[in-house]
Parts: sequence; structure tokens; C-alpha cells
Amino acid sequence: MTDLAAAAQFVHGHGRLLERRRFDHLFGAAPDAEAVLRALDAYRNPDGGVGLLEPDLRTPASQPSAVLYAFEVVEEAGLAADGLVDGALDWLPSITNADGGIPFVTPTAQGWPHAPWWAPQDDPPSSLLMTAGVTAAAHRLRRGDHPWVVEASNYVWEAMASLSLGDPYAFRYVVHFLDAVLDRERDRAQTQLDALRARMPDDGVLKVEAGTEGETLSALEVAPRPDHAGTTLFPPALIEQQLDDLERAQEDDGGWDFHWAAWNPAVAFEWRGMVTIDALTTLRAYGRLAAATA
Repeated sequence: MTDLAAAAQFVHGHGRLLERRRFDHLFGAAPDAEAVLRALDAYRNPDGGVGLLEPDLRTPASQPSAVLYAFEVVEEAGLAADGLVDGALDWLPSITNADGGIPFVTPTAQGWPHAPWWAPQDDPPSSLLMTAGVTAAAHRLRRGDHPWVVEASNYVWEAMASLSLGDPYAFRYVVHFLDAVLDRERDRAQTQLDALRARMPDDGVLKVEAGTEGETLSALEVAPRPDHAGTTLFPPALIEQQLDDLERAQEDDGGWDFHWAAWNPAVAFEWRGMVTIDALTTLRAYGRLAAATA
């Protein structure tokens, strides 16, 4: 059984202020969405974008990955945060390529500490992973009519035709995009979900071709709640098994750990605070977390 009190001790002992505020809002006795947004506001930049939220990318400059996380936190808080959201959406065209997509990482990360899998270059190509992720989050924030979101959505619709199941991290965000647009474009999104389902391996396990040996993507990362469109892509037994595994994965210190390399000791606890909140949120969404507050 999940120990929520131990998780609270872990997040408050090791997490960033933002994750501490998120934990208190989601699982504490006195939810405070405004406190979450005040902490998030510190990551905004004068250009309208957001920086420093991605633990593996230590540049203070605005980056699409930071915008993605910021949008997810705004949605979680349940407040409008119009200044942050609209500022970021107005910044995104400055890094958008001619095809409507945005890069995985922009050149402003050059010269700053970063994990080896973040490889900034002078003319970065569009990334389906990043474009689908940010666009899905914008749709969930009801910004589907913003000019940048319209253009980026067109890119995602076209690029998903060449999606490889061997790139499950891009797959995850494409499914999040399809889930986010179901209300707006149900027939088109459902057709794509049906096509993905037909390509899925029988056991539902997605192997990361460019990852470490044996690395796979959890079904719960694709479908973090039971009403998510991604649940239809996986055998129900696999989701239940992974929920059991997620419950058992709580460490003795109260937190959860991440499954990728810790390239810098300073980022390990940042990531663990984030994935601990993700684990608790997923368990609660699937009815696996007691209602008691920490």
C-alpha cells in the first residue's frame, strides 16, 4: 500500500519548491493552486517563454521542453494563468520551423550543462515528440484556436503518418495529442487511434530502440488516467500489472525513482520529486490511492 505521508516527507525533503507546492496542492490538507502558479512564475522569461524547468537542460533560456512542463502544471492547478500560457504561445513562433513543428531543443542550450541526449544544434529539425507534446497540452488548456496551435496541429497530423513504434516517447505524445483533440476532431482522431492499435504488439510492450538495453515505455506513461484514449491501445491486464508494479516501486525513503541515467547528481532529486508526483497522480486516477491527505 502506498505511503502518502512518506511521499510527502520525500518531496519536501528533496524536491524543488515547485514540486513541493504541487504536492501540497494535489495531496495536502489545504490545496492552493495560486501557490503552485507563483512558484511556476519564477521560471518565466522576458521573451514570454519558459526556462530551467527541464532538469536535464540547464540553460536559463526559454526552451520548448520547459513550456511543455509549464503547461502541464497549469492544467493540473486548474487556474487560467493566461499571462504565462499566452506569453509562451506567442513565443513559440520564434522557434517554429517552416513545416510548423518546433525543435526538441533550441540552439540557446549550447554552452550550458545538459544531458548527452539533449544535443543542441544550429538549425534543429522539427521534433514530432516535442510538437505533439506542447500542442496536446495547449489543446487541453483550451487554446486550440490560437494561430500557433492551429499550425502546429497541422504539422502533428501530417508527421504522425511516419510515426515509428520504435520511438515510443514520440508515440506517447502523439497519443496525448489524439486524446486532447477527441472533442474537436473525433472522427479523425479515432481513425488514427484505430490505426495505432492495429500496429501494437500483442503484449502491448513498446521497446525503445535507441534506449538502454531492455528499455521499454510504460503503458501508464501513454495512458496516465483510465479515461485517456491511450488505454484502448493496451491489454487491460498489462495496465493492472503495471499499476501493481508502480505501487511496489515506492522506495524506502518515500519517493519513486526514474529509469533513465542520472548524468548529474544535482538533477537526481529534482527528477525524483517530479516522478514521485507523477506516480501518485496516476495511482489516484486509477483508484489505487487512499483518499487520506498527507
